[in-house]
Amino acid sequence: MEKLTFYAVSAPEKLDRIGSYLAERLSRDVVRHRSGYVLIAMEALDQLLMACHSQSIKPFVESFLHMVAKLLESGEPKLQVLGTNSFVKFANIEEDTPSYHRRYDFFVSRFSAMCHSCHSNPEIRTEIRIAGIRGIQGVVRKTVNDELRATIWEPQHMDKIVPSLLFNMQKIEEADSRIGPPSSPSAADKEENPAVLAENCFRELLGRATFGNMNNAVRPVFAHLDHHKLWDPNEFAVHCFKIIMYSIQAQYSHHVIQEILGHLDARKKDSPRVRAGIIQVLLEAVAIAAKGSIGPTVLEVFNTLLKHLRLSVEFEANDLQGGSVVSANLNASSKDNDEKIVQNAIIQTIGFFGSNLPDYQRSEIMMFIMGKVPVFGTSTHTLDISQLGDLGTRRIQIMLLRSLLMVTSGYKAKTIVTALPGSFLDPLLSPSLMEDYELRQLVLEVMHNLMDRHDNRAKLRGIRIIPDVADLKIKREKICRQDTSFMKKNGQQLYRHIYLGCKEEDNVQKNYELLYTSLALITIELANEEVVIDLIRLAIALQDSAIINEDNLPMFHRCGIMALVAAYLNFVSQMIAVPAFCQHVSKVIEIRTMEAPYFLPEHIFRDKCMLPKSLEKHDKNLYFLTNKIAESLGGSGYSVERLSVPYVPQVTDEDRLSRRKSIVDTVSIQVDILPNSVPSDDVVSNTEEITFEALKKAIDTSGMEEQEKEKRRLVIEKFQKAPFEEIAAQCESKANLLHDRLAQILELTVRPPPSPSGTLTITSGHAQYQSVPVYEMKFPDLCVY
Repeated sequence: MEKLTFYAVSAPEKLDRIGSYLAERLSRDVVRHRSGYVLIAMEALDQLLMACHSQSIKPFVESFLHMVAKLLESGEPKLQVLGTNSFVKFANIEEDTPSYHRRYDFFVSRFSAMCHSCHSNPEIRTEIRIAGIRGIQGVVRKTVNDELRATIWEPQHMDKIVPSLLFNMQKIEEADSRIGPPSSPSAADKEENPAVLAENCFRELLGRATFGNMNNAVRPVFAHLDHHKLWDPNEFAVHCFKIIMYSIQAQYSHHVIQEILGHLDARKKDSPRVRAGIIQVLLEAVAIAAKGSIGPTVLEVFNTLLKHLRLSVEFEANDLQGGSVVSANLNASSKDNDEKIVQNAIIQTIGFFGSNLPDYQRSEIMMFIMGKVPVFGTSTHTLDISQLGDLGTRRIQIMLLRSLLMVTSGYKAKTIVTALPGSFLDPLLSPSLMEDYELRQLVLEVMHNLMDRHDNRAKLRGIRIIPDVADLKIKREKICRQDTSFMKKNGQQLYRHIYLGCKEEDNVQKNYELLYTSLALITIELANEEVVIDLIRLAIALQDSAIINEDNLPMFHRCGIMALVAAYLNFVSQMIAVPAFCQHVSKVIEIRTMEAPYFLPEHIFRDKCMLPKSLEKHDKNLYFLTNKIAESLGGSGYSVERLSVPYVPQVTDEDRLSRRKSIVDTVSIQVDILPNSVPSDDVVSNTEEITFEALKKAIDTSGMEEQEKEKRRLVIEKFQKAPFEEIAAQCESKANLLHDRLAQILELTVRPPPSPSGTLTITSGHAQYQSVPVYEMKFPDLCVY
């Protein structure tokens, strides 16, 4: 061997003939089963290969690979292992120049087949599988470094390599799962354990993947998991994708997430458990990717997840509606639970991904999800709910709001305007108009996540009379100018939401607790003196509504409102620390404790609480009185003039779109006919029967002048004492209602306006508004200015 090596090194041009001769001898010995000569020939080839490093070694390598292929084709395990060991040695040699004509297709196929060995002897089977894995590892090392030859990344090779590695990882994991949790492998185990060796090879393969061939390495993983039905249960699938996410370069993480989303779309009609398994894998991938580069897939992730959330709700609704009664009874519960697994997995993924995003992206996702929430009577949402029905629509609303709740958890904005912009607040409060207590709970919880910037919510949990608020150690800061501006602009909207939310017939204890927390958080985070007065007005209005009971609420709900008002006034009186105000609230609570405990939260929300038959006969000492509150606050420098003006909820466009009874007052519409108008031909001829004069005579005019004077006095008083924002809001809402009704009744067509005959000017303080709306109707002689 020493002489042969010296001769080959001295005359490298002879290597080609040496290799051809040894290959011929080895082929003959393999066929004749002369294993000893085969071993001698392979050892000679290995030593020559390691000793010679020249350009003329290329033809010798071809002879060497031909001999290795002969060994791998033989049916004897020892020869297959021998060929594999020789190939691994060759793979570790770094060549000066790549060989572009050399291909390793046969070796990929053969090593992959060895990874699936089914030999009857377990030891030999393990030995062959280890040899196959080491051979694949050698092919990968030999080829991936040559950038100009990327054949190993072609799909036909990856479709053999990746499933072979996963097969060995899977088999050993099944054995480990029966025994117990696997321990960390030692150095000897790594060489003897096919699973450990396959996992290391898989990590090495993924670590060498680049931007262009990443997808080819990941797609066979999905095919393997589908073929072997490994999505349910999905422990192995999660294990595989954890390896993938930690092995690839961080900037390529979004490629893997895109592939998972694409596979989820492809399997959208599979069983719920399969879809849930894929979504849980996505959750694990997102958890790793969110810490590094997530690329441009943020909105795509949420869009796909929300689409599958809608599909899951649609499947659930169809299962409940379709099928016979017998099948529904047998399968409804199991299918319903399975779909809930899918929905919970989607919501968990959305929440985890959203909580790991930076604030600027999280605010965009909040707007994105809010835009998907369907609202009755509007078409602003972008989610297709045509196939859901009322039950499915309610379900998708709850799911989307739960997703939004997860995303907003832990979100801290410096100003409330950043957390609750108008474009987000308006649709957020829309679901509160729907007759469903769970939706209102979710809306309030989302608002709490965004309002609570100092983590005070946990201290306010549960509605109760707090003896000393100072013990809670409430954290608060001075109200900034942006927050003050926010309350001036959106305060009435928040008050209205709380006011109407308290008067719902389907409220449960949790609703009152969340409403109390909302009032308390507004007081802590957003309240200056003006807002405190508005909140007290709101509380007194709630108390009055419970006493008068225009909405015919049950007695439990009326007492619940009274308890809510008591708990909040006790809280706010201690927060602003006005002794006279605190004394009045404490006195009322003390009297209630003795005479009407059902007006306190500790009693009314307790099981089997005795309820009164009516509230009209109660002593006024049981109620919080406006004049006493005004007197106590006025002595401390508060501007209490507005306390004498009862709170009236702001009327919005949502009321006209709501399915519930409208709170909008009837607006009378008066239309003046121009003098030169000509009656239309369509006018009924027998108008003499009912004329204006006849109606005028039918009305009793006695006392009309006194009523008109009183009405004028009330209007003047209102404009003198009511806040300008409230007056402007009511005027705007009535103007909007008037516009809508005119448009509906008269089919209004807007044309270029004629020359205006005058202007209407409204002046209040420093604000001045001018408006000359001109509409020309289908009736040519009718015009409204």
